[in-house]
Amino acid sequence: MRLLTALLVLLFAATAAPCGNLDFTLHKLDSGRPGPTILVIGGIQGDEPGGFSAAALLVSHYKINSGAVWVVPNLNFLSIIRSSRGVYGDMNRKFADLDPGDPEYAAVQKIKAIIRDEKVDAVLHLHDGWGYYSPTVVSEWQNPLRWGQSVIIDQDSAAAPRFGNLLELAGRAVAAANEHLYEPLHAYHVKNTHTKDLSSETAKEMAKTLTYFAIGQGKPAFGIEGSKNLPPPMRSYYHLRVIESFFKSFGLDFERTFELGAPQVAEALQQNMAVSFFGDKVFLDLRNARERLRFIPLKKDSAVEYRPSSPILALVSADKSLKVYFGNTNVTELDPQFVEFDASLAAVPMDIDGARREVPFGRVVDVRQGFSVGKGADYRVNVIGFSKPGLTDEADTVIGRGELKKEFSVDKAGLVYRVEVYRGEKFCGMILANFVADAPRLAATDDKLLRKLKKTGEITLGR
Repeated sequence: MRLLTALLVLLFAATAAPCGNLDFTLHKLDSGRPGPTILVIGGIQGDEPGGFSAAALLVSHYKINSGAVWVVPNLNFLSIIRSSRGVYGDMNRKFADLDPGDPEYAAVQKIKAIIRDEKVDAVLHLHDGWGYYSPTVVSEWQNPLRWGQSVIIDQDSAAAPRFGNLLELAGRAVAAANEHLYEPLHAYHVKNTHTKDLSSETAKEMAKTLTYFAIGQGKPAFGIEGSKNLPPPMRSYYHLRVIESFFKSFGLDFERTFELGAPQVAEALQQNMAVSFFGDKVFLDLRNARERLRFIPLKKDSAVEYRPSSPILALVSADKSLKVYFGNTNVTELDPQFVEFDASLAAVPMDIDGARREVPFGRVVDVRQGFSVGKGADYRVNVIGFSKPGLTDEADTVIGRGELKKEFSVDKAGLVYRVEVYRGEKFCGMILANFVADAPRLAATDDKLLRKLKKTGEITLGR
């Protein structure tokens, strides 16, 4: 799995408060070439995974070839983890006036400063709303009071050096998204809240929001709403459709690493479900992970240093364990085994299906038949899930999948196993052995996966 090349390394001790360090992160995708700078924000409300997941994919799967895109995918990380609209109230109603004693005061001031940055030319704010907005009443779920599947503007135009034609740009984004609908019901519309007029309760509420604050700073801002009636990956698909249309209107050139469709979005999100500890000494691929992974070697008497493969993946300390969250979803829980680390060894020789090679720690090796780790004079090997009476060092032992106990695998399918290397009692590093099945680990075809996506609950990357 390809990890991001520039990720924030977060630190918190195993004895930290239940939510550790969950400050939001800013990721600058800068082409180094002329063009506008667009700020994309997700996660201000933690129960809207379509938006923050789309923002995370911008960070991990997009390359900007002109201008720059700044992404804050996890603005209210605590609320994301708790799948709450707002643990301390709705953060998106705190931009007009806020008491300095509010628990989110510092975060709001920080994001305000980013919005005001002279480099930022426009703001895209990602949300999920219930139902399907329609200018006319069609049904209970499709009417003017709904917010889903809409592009929100506060007014027709904004006083800004660039991109002040809000209505025109929103209309263009809506039209582009509507060319790629899975169903007619999913059609986008522009929703103008006429916030400046303050003539309705809706407008009074919108006057407290991030987008209206941005417009007051001379920054054109747009709200993009997916529908909570759709599964999260499909919401993220539509978010990306709208975002890409805005990018094109803004004159940004970009490329992404996957074909844009709902199944491909779901797969791209799962590809980023991994975490690395202590400079890749330990790497865990957490796709389809077991509910609990026991005896994970972590450095004794040290804060836990980890690098997530996605900006919406975080570790949260809970009693004596570490819970791993991917957005709203608690994907697994880690029971640490705190041991001393040995830094003198970086790789070990392995024989994989008859081919000999040197494998660095923190890697995943694909195995079809069997593998063994070369014997060393000063280290021993422990393959988790393999045991043989009287054997204390499992080096030079050829191990196939059938010789491993499935309940000790990292994943529920019994394909991925930990290969740990020690020098005495000190931990040197870990490699994952992935027994390749007849088909890829994400084995559904596009059609099959799409059918699952349409049935909420069968594929759930968030709530």
